[in-house]
Amino acid sequence: MITMALAKGRLAEESCNLLLKCGIPAQVIKSDTRKLVLSTEDGAFRFFLVKPTDVPTYVEYGIADLGIVGKDTLMERGADLYEMLDLGYEACKLCIAGYPERKDSLTNAHLRVATKYENIAKRLYAARGEDIEIIHLHGSIELAPVTGLSDVIFDVVQTGSTLRANGLVVLEEVYDVSARLVANKVSLKTKAAEIMPLIEAMRRQI
Repeated sequence: MITMALAKGRLAEESCNLLLKCGIPAQVIKSDTRKLVLSTEDGAFRFFLVKPTDVPTYVEYGIADLGIVGKDTLMERGADLYEMLDLGYEACKLCIAGYPERKDSLTNAHLRVATKYENIAKRLYAARGEDIEIIHLHGSIELAPVTGLSDVIFDVVQTGSTLRANGLVVLEEVYDVSARLVANKVSLKTKAAEIMPLIEAMRRQI
């Protein structure tokens, strides 16, 4: 049996579509159930539906052999696993955003950055030799500059509609992110006969 950790929601649905194209009977992922552990009828695959931020943890510790998660989550988590494929879907960008007239604030001596990607932001600004204050938020990041809590935000931008609705703009596009297939290091060796053909099938579909 191959066990996969999938991020609940839209990412799981996209992953299900990809697996179906690969001949995996993964339609159970889309079933109307509150179960968090789902298996295919033939017992060859088992799926854990978890929060996106938890996918790397399940894979790193070997509870799941494979996982599908956003590159932004991987960069923030820094888990010890193998990144196997860029699946291409759920594509977006990690950006610095704020008020257009505050573009000069990017080089302020003391910059306040609101983000849930604390580790990535610290590495980014440290590499630039800039000292910043991180304002850690979990949701509605765009509210921070609107209320004066921060100078800018560092967050994922897909359509930019929320930014525009609040008078904000992208000041700098920093990283391209999308869904990635990751693998547990031990599983890739012990279950290579099962995992590698699946990876190759997924590669052909993207």
